[in-house]
This record gives sequence, C-alpha cells and structure tokens, in this order.
Amino acid sequence: MSTLRNQKKILMIGTAVIVAIMSGFPTNISLIAVAQEEQDADVAPAPPSIGADIPLTYFGPAPSEVNPSFIGPLQLLRSGPVDINGSTVTLPLYKGQLMTGETVWYVITDTTDKGNAEALGLNWSPKLTYSDLGARVANIGPNNTLIFQNGTVDFSPEHQVTPGEENAFPPAKADPGSIGDSDYTPLVLVRNAGDHVYNAPIVASNVEESELNAFCDGNPDYSIVHDKVVKICPKEGTVTLSLTSGFSFARPVLYLSLDASVPLAAALEKATLAPKLAVIAVGNDDSAFSAVERIFVTANGPTGMDNPQRQGLNSAVMGEGSPLNVLGGIPTIATDYSPLWDVNLGEWTQEAIDNGYRSRVTEEFQILGLVQDGWITSPGGGPYGSAGIIVNCPIVFRFL
Repeated sequence: MSTLRNQKKILMIGTAVIVAIMSGFPTNISLIAVAQEEQDADVAPAPPSIGADIPLTYFGPAPSEVNPSFIGPLQLLRSGPVDINGSTVTLPLYKGQLMTGETVWYVITDTTDKGNAEALGLNWSPKLTYSDLGARVANIGPNNTLIFQNGTVDFSPEHQVTPGEENAFPPAKADPGSIGDSDYTPLVLVRNAGDHVYNAPIVASNVEESELNAFCDGNPDYSIVHDKVVKICPKEGTVTLSLTSGFSFARPVLYLSLDASVPLAAALEKATLAPKLAVIAVGNDDSAFSAVERIFVTANGPTGMDNPQRQGLNSAVMGEGSPLNVLGGIPTIATDYSPLWDVNLGEWTQEAIDNGYRSRVTEEFQILGLVQDGWITSPGGGPYGSAGIIVNCPIVFRFL
C-alpha cells in the first residue's frame, strides 16, 4: 500500500509541475507537489490525461488562466508565494504596536477595501463590514505603523491535544498554544484609513526583531510565536505559515487557520484563542448584515490513513491528516466570502453508518441534502446548524 501511495504522489507531482507551467504561474510559486502531507495527496485533482489517448503535455492551459472563475488552479491570496510542496504561504510581516508601546507582529489577509485588496493581493470580503462588534480599533501612526488601542496575545502556553478514549474526538485534553486577552481579535477597524476593516492576526508579540531573526531559516520558538509559523524573519519582512487542506463546492482548497472564538476549536486548529470573535452573530450566513460564512465540519467521518474517503475530526485527532473541512463561498466562485467561518458540526447517524452511506463529503449542498434526509445531524442527534463557534480561516489557494 505504501508503494501505491508513493506512485500516486509521484504522479501528482508531475501533474502539478505541468499544470503550473501551462497555467502561467509566476516563478516564485513552488508547485512541485499537491498536498499538505502525503496522506492528503488524494485531495488534489487527478491529471486529465487519465483515460485519454494523449499525454498530459498535449493539454492546453488551465481555463482559470483565461478567467479566474473557470476551472483550474488559482492563488486567491496573492500577497506572497505559495509553496504547495511544503503547504505553506509566505506573507509580508508587519510591525505594529499597542498604545502602551508593546511591539506586535502581524499579517494582513483580508479587507473591506476593494482597491487595497487588489493593490496588495489581499482577499476582498465585503462581509467584514458587519464585523465591527468583533473588531478592535487602530490608527495609522508615524512611519505607517499601525497603533492598536488594545488586544494582546500570550504565546507561551503549550499546545496540547490528547485523543479521547472511546473516540479520538472529542479529545480528552485540548489546550490552545496561544491565547488572546478579552480585547484581542484579528479584526482591526482602522479609523484614519476610511474605517475599513482588515483581518490582521498577530503572529508574535512583545518580542524584538533581533530575537525573531534567529528563526529566518525555521525552527521557531513556539513560546513566542504563533503555532502556524514555519519561519519568521523581520529583517526580510516575511513570515511563512502552514496551510490546511479542505474543500469548497467540491473544489480542493488550501487555507490559513489562525484564530478561533473558543478554546476547543483553537486547540484543534493550532490557532490563537480570540474570545472577542464570539460577539459576532452566527447562524445567519446568507442574510443581510451577516459577517460570516459557514464551514462544515464532520465529527465522525471515515478514518484510515490509506482510506480515500478519510475525513473528519476523529481522523484528524488520530494524526491521520487534515479534517478536510468543507468551506462555503470563496472568491471567484461566490460573492459572499468571509474569512470568519461559522462552524456547523455534523455527525453521521448510526443508521447511515450501518447502511454504508458514510463517505467523504466535499460540497455544501451535498451535506445539506444529507442533513435533510436525516443521515447527518448535530452530535448527539440534535438539529443541525451552527455550533456557535467562529474560526478565522482566510482562503489562500484553490486547485480547481
């Protein structure tokens, strides 16, 4: 079986190289593999030459090169290069400060300012306009430094997730590795820049440049930086962050998972606990004035590292790979994208499992149909819907 996985990985690597060449990706984007980890290699699309009488080299450019809304690979967050081989993105690292003078280091991923989104390669999210209650305030100060009114993050806690005894999820122990105070949120309302909202998660705080420069080549100290940091280098003005694989409307995607409103989600996502996000209303993702979109999370999906149907929190807590969550609308295929995802946690019923219906789900309306037919419920058999949890997960890349 391991030989089969290796052969499949080699095939995927070759596919990605050719797709990258044909699709006109800039040379600073490494596209030499297609998965976060080897066990997630089946998330990426198979080459179009399978079953055809012509080799892969005969296929033309990906349609997404002609129109971003068409099928094909597309980088959505364009402010830095994506390394698909390492499943990382390298973003500009910004230095700011609190009004008390404490130094903070942050990234920017999304904004309500369409012009700046286009100019800086950020995701444009009009929905963030309605997130004021969950945002903190900042002003641009001298040297274009963002000065935050409040909100600090403690990166010293040790991240821990211990599988449960009967099932891996819920875990017996789940401690986030970074914890924001009651004022912390990644959302920032910049008062003297048009009152636009920016998604600006803190990745390090109360630490000087010289100390962080020791991690330009990796191996960071997670007691002072975010657990998703792979490399951080103030002298070069960059930080490299690990990505998570999932799906959006059956398209494989990669996204950043940086903050969550409750400790359990923060621990599972290796994200920062950002309690102020909890004041943002959930359960109304497609209505007027909603700041959120839905993310569909499976508690008890199929397990097994070699299982092509593998998915869910049981599998992830067991160490088999990403939970392969299903995101709602993302840019280029929907108009209602928000990096604030309202967690809808589902559980396959025992009847569905006994009938052999349990499988990998990849698309929102597929899941809602299974809910309508009674095969998926909330954990414990209750009505399906919002779990009351928000996770901050900016979209980065789509494969199709």
